[in-house]
Amino acid sequence: MASIKNLKKDLNYIFSDIIEDCYVVQLENPEKADKAEEIIDEAITAFDDLVEKVNNKKETDKKAHFKTVVAELENKVQELRKKLAAI
Repeated sequence: MASIKNLKKDLNYIFSDIIEDCYVVQLENPEKADKAEEIIDEAITAFDDLVEKVNNKKETDKKAHFKTVVAELENKVQELRKKLAAI
């Protein structure tokens, strides 16, 4: 990991991409808008949680902490992508 700043940018980019894909689904399939809205809400909540973890100043082992944050990010993104593909 290069820096906290880059990690925050990656979080923003990745979750923005997922939300944008949900908006496309809403536009193309208005009958599936509610399911896409649920994924958007889940993505926003996950983003907020991960940013809070990144900003946690109380961690003593920063390297291990950020590795767990990145792993959690990867898992959450895979989960959201699967839900989006299932719509």
